Amino acid sequence: MERFHLPFILYAVVGLFSSAPATIARGVRLVSNAAGTLEEGDAISSRHLFENGQHLVGEAQSYGYMSNYELEEAMKKFSKRCVHISSVYSIGKSVNGFPLLVMEISDKPGQEEAEPAFKFIGNVHGDEPVGRELLMRLANWLCSTYKKDPLATLIVNNVHLHILPSMNPDGFAMRRRGNANNVDLNRDFPDQFYPMNDVMGLRQPETKAIMRWMEERHFTASASLHGGALVANYPWDGALDGRYPIYGGMQDWNYINRGCFELTLEISDEKWPKAVELQTLFEHNRMSMLNLVASVVKTGIHGRIFSSDNGGPLPASVMIKGIDYVVNASMTFGDYHRILVPGESYEAQSGIDLYFTYQVAKSSKKFYESIFITVQDEVSTSSSDVLWHGILATVKLGSTALVLRE
Repeated sequence: MERFHLPFILYAVVGLFSSAPATIARGVRLVSNAAGTLEEGDAISSRHLFENGQHLVGEAQSYGYMSNYELEEAMKKFSKRCVHISSVYSIGKSVNGFPLLVMEISDKPGQEEAEPAFKFIGNVHGDEPVGRELLMRLANWLCSTYKKDPLATLIVNNVHLHILPSMNPDGFAMRRRGNANNVDLNRDFPDQFYPMNDVMGLRQPETKAIMRWMEERHFTASASLHGGALVANYPWDGALDGRYPIYGGMQDWNYINRGCFELTLEISDEKWPKAVELQTLFEHNRMSMLNLVASVVKTGIHGRIFSSDNGGPLPASVMIKGIDYVVNASMTFGDYHRILVPGESYEAQSGIDLYFTYQVAKSSKKFYESIFITVQDEVSTSSSDVLWHGILATVKLGSTALVLRE
């Protein structure tokens, strides 16, 4: 079986991101197995939180992979070597106390900017460690090629990239799918079909850490790396024909609750490929991972919505006509980032809620304005000011900014 090359699906995936409605539906799960289909026995009728009786990986298969301690040390060394473009921080701990460390890569690490943020998560399942190894290689490649390679430079200068190599260090140490409590973390998130499961206290520590992380940071897009199949899974989880239903998945939770476009990518047809194959797998997937991150800058519309009175951000949103999905501007800088397919024309509509406080009552007034934009492959620096019924918009090809005139 040929290795998985993401470039062949990247353009299609961006198209799916750009047009996916925020309604309850199920996306196609593309499975490349020996038969090309799922067997009937693969159907899952419940959440399958507990993976009893699962196959455990032997020490021989894990030989050559970094241990949790080695991974932690590698991340700390990376941060020291690449201190000018990186920082390492923790979002929490696993059941057994391993820190869930994240590497942030940016020309201004640790600082908030009006730039899109992208996150990679690896090792969601303990017995799928390919992602943790490839993500460390990706971080080191960006550090080594920054200001030498145009794509690396574009990413570092224009994106805040956050990399969590291992979401499930306990499962990795035990060589099994679930965490230390034997819970499948990719079935542990609140689900639109299980509204009663939104209680934070019911979640595993690793799941809680991800949810808090998403509350603290505004991510435009993300991807989780898995192994054991060649799959590109996009919202919504599961197969259209119902043979592989997934409930409690991280991907759908990101999309529904945080407005973050997430892909679940199975990048190796083996869960534990030989360690000598890891560098080859990285080379096969490097450009795909880089282009996926760059897509949050190179495609779509980007800008800020703020008050011309004091420059402060406004509680606003951006909508694309015909797509039932809203992107909220951040409350830190008022910036928004909406992934769209290059070369297509869209009608973007901004909604701004303004509140006026009176002595007796409070009323609100909404401004809606339509902007026609042709999305380009590259962001242009040319701009012009256009006035639409009281809203002054500085429009760029591939970028917009709306300013309310008082």
